[in-house]
Amino acid sequence: MKRLCTLLALLALVLQLALVLQLALPRAAEAAPGLCVGPVCGDEITHSRQHPFQLRLKVTDQQGHRERLTVDCRDGQLSPATGPVERGHAIAVARRACRLA
Repeated sequence: MKRLCTLLALLALVLQLALVLQLALPRAAEAAPGLCVGPVCGDEITHSRQHPFQLRLKVTDQQGHRERLTVDCRDGQLSPATGPVERGHAIAVARRACRLA
């Protein structure tokens, strides 16, 4: 019985210490999605190193589909032309990213 009480007290001490450490450490900020058009959002938007007129971005939709796209900002064409994310909204997100870049 004495061992059980000691074990429970030790467990309570460890849990309390874990709670104190969790409160003391700063949490990583959760970023809001980047650009959204309808159900599709784009983030991690970067310029291509080889071609300054191209942007690379990750797009996601509400169904959980994700992919990385390259957009040619001169004519708004996406590469790849087909994929799991709906292309109409993906093109709108890419064109908006081109205007903001």
